[in-house]
Amino acid sequence: MRLHLECSMGAAGDMLTAALLDLLPDKQAFLDKMNSLGLPGVAVESVVAEKCGVSGLHINVYVNGKNEFIEDFDPEKDESGRHHEHEHEHGPVHSRGHGHYCYSDICGLIASLDLPEKVRADALAVYRLIGDAEAEVHKEKIEQIHFHEVGSLDAVADVVGCCLLMDMLSPDSITASPVHVGSGFVRCSHGVLPVPAPATALLLRGIPIYGGGIKGELCTPTGAALLKHFVGRFGEMDTMTVSKIGYGMGTKDFEIANCVRAFWGEDAEKTDDITEISCNLDDMTPEAVGAVTELLFKRGALDVYAVPIYMKKNRPATLLSCLCRPGDRDELSRLILLHTSTFGVRFSSLSRRVLDCRFYTVDTKYGKIRVKSASGWGIVKEKPEYEDLLSAAKAHDVPFSEIYRSAVAAIENLKKSGAGD
Repeated sequence: MRLHLECSMGAAGDMLTAALLDLLPDKQAFLDKMNSLGLPGVAVESVVAEKCGVSGLHINVYVNGKNEFIEDFDPEKDESGRHHEHEHEHGPVHSRGHGHYCYSDICGLIASLDLPEKVRADALAVYRLIGDAEAEVHKEKIEQIHFHEVGSLDAVADVVGCCLLMDMLSPDSITASPVHVGSGFVRCSHGVLPVPAPATALLLRGIPIYGGGIKGELCTPTGAALLKHFVGRFGEMDTMTVSKIGYGMGTKDFEIANCVRAFWGEDAEKTDDITEISCNLDDMTPEAVGAVTELLFKRGALDVYAVPIYMKKNRPATLLSCLCRPGDRDELSRLILLHTSTFGVRFSSLSRRVLDCRFYTVDTKYGKIRVKSASGWGIVKEKPEYEDLLSAAKAHDVPFSEIYRSAVAAIENLKKSGAGD
């Protein structure tokens, strides 16, 4: 399954968490897990929220019964449009004082939580990104960066919640749109800073971003760090068949719905473009043609085949054809010209309809065998990998057909158990 995050109104930790939670069938299971982790004094709830007539979810985090943002927000004093001011109350200190967590405190807290190992590793990696960015901004070592106590626990809940939801959903791939960062200025404990705030700007290096007419901070450091850690590619949404859409609502109201949208679905049935390179050969031995075929496969050809033909004066010859991706055309053409007797090659641009392929492994009494599974266009095909079958047949000195039957039986058993879905 694929996940695409639309960040046309930026991203914050609570918005990303709410958008992912909106995709989850059993939302209460997530909330129960969050509230049993052992975060000191923290309670997490989700509420239905509406922006511009669209309903979604909003995440509230209470620390010792207090939601800092809701109770402290004063629209007369702050026109930044920020999501969480506490996310900017980071800075260098040379001794830890009361009411603050340092970076090692946060890491120790996350390490102590009752979390799957992958979720814990993801959360620590996200905080490392935030800590490195804050340290670079303040020209201090990461150990000297501190976090406001209540704000830290709120942000930890956002980070851990988002990482936990990523694990519960387990998308095969994650993409996101370019990130809208907003414009203007944001108020923080150090004063008034330009949008995007310095730490956010550092976290967004290498990620496509843009500003706009909306005054305020749309992307927070926590949101930027989560995107940087999880998203594999930023850009326009690839063609996909969407089965569900999650809405994660921000706090402030704008003329545009203030939300992150999470699209959940599958790759659409695949089509792509390939190139065919071909030439006629009437003066090469079969062994020489075979050598060229092997070379082209090693250099990235999708397929290579030879067809017997008759040329002028009824001379028997061979039509050599190579299918490749368009970007490999020039290199494979050069190899054909170099390693065959032809004086020229022909090109054809082709479109093809293909199935989406993946591999999984089944256990047999002869060992593990990989299975190639292809699906799309209403079709599903599966078959054991030839190389694995051959290796097992040699290793156990049994007929190839016996290994094949054992692998097919293992595939059928896996389907019956539902584990291969």
